[in-house]
Amino acid sequence: MRLRHLARSLWPPALFGVAFLVLWEAVVAIFSIAPFTLPAPSAIWTAFVDRFDQVADETWVTGFNAFVGLLLGVVFGVLASLITVRFIQVEALLTPLAVAVNAIPIVVIVPILNNMLFGTTSQVPRRLMVMLIVFFVVFVNVSKGLRQVSATHLELMRSYAASPTEIMRKVRVPNATGYLFTALKIAAPLAVITAFVAEYFGGVQSGLATGVRNSLNGSKDVTWAYVIGASALGLTFYLISSGLERLQRGRHPAD
Repeated sequence: MRLRHLARSLWPPALFGVAFLVLWEAVVAIFSIAPFTLPAPSAIWTAFVDRFDQVADETWVTGFNAFVGLLLGVVFGVLASLITVRFIQVEALLTPLAVAVNAIPIVVIVPILNNMLFGTTSQVPRRLMVMLIVFFVVFVNVSKGLRQVSATHLELMRSYAASPTEIMRKVRVPNATGYLFTALKIAAPLAVITAFVAEYFGGVQSGLATGVRNSLNGSKDVTWAYVIGASALGLTFYLISSGLERLQRGRHPAD
């Protein structure tokens, strides 16, 4: 039954993807579009296969930066959520600051970190940029989950003279688990996008965005080969986060 359900879920997007690639290939051939304007999917795939090792190396660099930033963003986002829900005074200070930092464009923060703090040979600015973006997503969602608990549950815990810490551990945290995994599914591909953009605007000469930037003056099918690596990386991050959510739901089906 699971395989049948999986097949039913996968064939519509797979069919659409194949049809889109066939149409793309046909349009390039019929209208004789120059390769430097829009290469055909077959040429892109050939370039991807020919440069697979190089694309894989750059994908590893971008993926590791995204993973480190994602992990740090989740940890600090959850900790900040717990602190702000427990102490209202901290919320008044931290929430506006988080919003303000999130509003600053990536293209502004990364060069500042490169030039003023860590230098252009460090991977740290890219990871910090990912952490800041992920932190805001996790902070907002988990804080919402910690607050939106049933009033009946709170009254019951208080009737048993439960302390704020016990209420946090037994009521608020379990309620926020689903919000955490929702935030993770949003933040995981967003971490890859942020790492990619951070690489494009300076820093060390490694990563998928650097490969895209260096190939723009040459064959565009090579550029698209790096795009395939970025797309596969973002999809991998999303599937892993979705798998973790399914695993958590399997352990707690009542949720």
